[in-house]
Amino acid sequence: MAVIATFRGKQQAGRMQDKGKLGDKVADKKRMEALSEFRFRLRTFLRFSEDAARSAGVTVLQYQLMVHVRGFPGREWASIGELADRLQAQPHGVVALVTRCEEAGLVQRRTSTVDRRQVEVHLLPKGRRTLARLASQHLEELGDLAEAVRIASSFDPTPVPDDELADDPHPPA
Repeated sequence: MAVIATFRGKQQAGRMQDKGKLGDKVADKKRMEALSEFRFRLRTFLRFSEDAARSAGVTVLQYQLMVHVRGFPGREWASIGELADRLQAQPHGVVALVTRCEEAGLVQRRTSTVDRRQVEVHLLPKGRRTLARLASQHLEELGDLAEAVRIASSFDPTPVPDDELADDPHPPA
């Protein structure tokens, strides 16, 4: 009797473990679906941003530069180095971008009155108008992206081990 009870206990434990693995696979699938949805909505937002900027007569990088100039905390300008950090770009590339924005009448470079080695980038009236129009359009689109971020970030980030995924009853062809 004791042997049969032990065997049944092991069977139940095995089934519970299998259910745990199945639950992990389902959770992993849901996590991947949420991540996929987030990437889709992010790409949709970025595509919208590219199209909106183009229709306003600027590039998406010019738009982003104007956002960072206007949105820099505590003041109405940003330095080349700060813009490079915000844009995740090399400073020499940001210098070229600022030059193109200057040529388009969007921004103006000014030598800092505090540190003459530093260049301040300020928005011009045309840049402010262009930015205001584009920012308004972008804020309307952010709702979908925010919802996708909320859903994707609600999942446990712990991945399912690869050996558990190997038991997939429907392996790829």
